[in-house]
Amino acid sequence: MRAIWSGSIGFGLVNIPVKLYSATQDSHLDLDMLDSKNMAHIKYLRVNENTGKEVPWEQIVKGYLYKDEYVVLEEEDFEAASPKKNKMIEIESFVEETEIDDIYFESPYFLEPAKGGEKAYALLLQTLEKTGKAGLSRFVLRSQEHLSVIRPRENYLLLQQLRFEEEIRSPKELTLPTHVKLEKKELDMAMALVKQYSAKFDISQYKDEYKAELLKIVKAKASGKKTVVKKMRVVHTQSDNLFDQLKASLAKPDKKRAS
Repeated sequence: MRAIWSGSIGFGLVNIPVKLYSATQDSHLDLDMLDSKNMAHIKYLRVNENTGKEVPWEQIVKGYLYKDEYVVLEEEDFEAASPKKNKMIEIESFVEETEIDDIYFESPYFLEPAKGGEKAYALLLQTLEKTGKAGLSRFVLRSQEHLSVIRPRENYLLLQQLRFEEEIRSPKELTLPTHVKLEKKELDMAMALVKQYSAKFDISQYKDEYKAELLKIVKAKASGKKTVVKKMRVVHTQSDNLFDQLKASLAKPDKKRAS
């Protein structure tokens, strides 16, 4: 792995030099856009919408539309927005990990101690483990400030990027059922169905089947075979009664586990 950021964790008056690594990777097939006539690569051009001419990188600036006019931002403007946080993950408070709603969780990152930071790293790790707390912090990555939480995981520290509250949409615009009356037998049957399909969570049992199937098609087409499109088969009970549908579901054999 290659570190994407290096700096320090600010823990009171203690500075812990660390390196940051992305904890996730893209599992999608890397597809290129091609011209169907000659298989040439398609390039994206940065084009001026008024002149239709391509614009070189050095001529491109970033602007924010404010009161119908663009305000251009320079590199120093981005630096001025967070002048003290460019190389510091400052823990602002310690919170109960269970109090953080998982709707706020975003990208996870591994934290590794840099040279000289091993003891302080171990101290923070064990302290968080014993207290059940997580360190709420901010840091700057790629010129943008992020809210994050540092928490213990197995034998290392994980930095979990958080969404700000303003990034979460309100569910008030959803059209939700309000006066639905459920019969006790329907609820009991639904709970029995949940019990029948219950299993221990094991993420290793689930693979990206779409990617695997797509790769099979790529290999088949490369060898001259024709793609066979699978027909989707949806089975419904003849009755539109909710209780009858639940009863029929329970009568089915256990759902095949993902492999």
